[in-house]
Amino acid sequence: MYTTSDFRKGLKVEIEGEPFVIVDFQHVKPGKGGAFVRTRMKSLVSGNVLDMTFRSGDKVDKPDLEERDMQFLYETNGEFHLMDTGNYEQLFLTADQMGESKDFLKENLVIKALFHNKRPIGVEVPMFVELKVVQTEPGVRGDTATGATKAATLESGAVIQVPLFVEEGDVLRIDTRTREYITRVK
Repeated sequence: MYTTSDFRKGLKVEIEGEPFVIVDFQHVKPGKGGAFVRTRMKSLVSGNVLDMTFRSGDKVDKPDLEERDMQFLYETNGEFHLMDTGNYEQLFLTADQMGESKDFLKENLVIKALFHNKRPIGVEVPMFVELKVVQTEPGVRGDTATGATKAATLESGAVIQVPLFVEEGDVLRIDTRTREYITRVK
């Protein structure tokens, strides 16, 4: 059990059987009455944001969360096949369960899967991934001084903006949080 004095950004708590992560909180001590804590929490299952107020000293449950390393194997008909790297158990997730993470998956990539009460609720890809460009327009020579960008399709199917000098076949490092090009990889 956590008390309100344990609250901090990123703390995972369970409210009415559903896991939440604290996005923001504020301790308030009014001149009249008891202190309380205002919180903004995001559901780890549905993504809904919830504003709640707790009296100082209230207790909330710790969620039964487990994080496991999983290896992405392949995707067929919108179903993503993952393998637990510890016990080689296979797991199948839908595109909805994968969220935006599916845009940066390539075979054999190790990702983290989050489980609540032994049920998968989400995945997290590494902060940076290296993907090959499979389709992009050729750059115009001499047009690089403007900092212009063009669209490029990566081997995972994601489309991102890249500098004009990037060509098909280049391997790029991508920031998965912002979907931005970082650098070319030799």
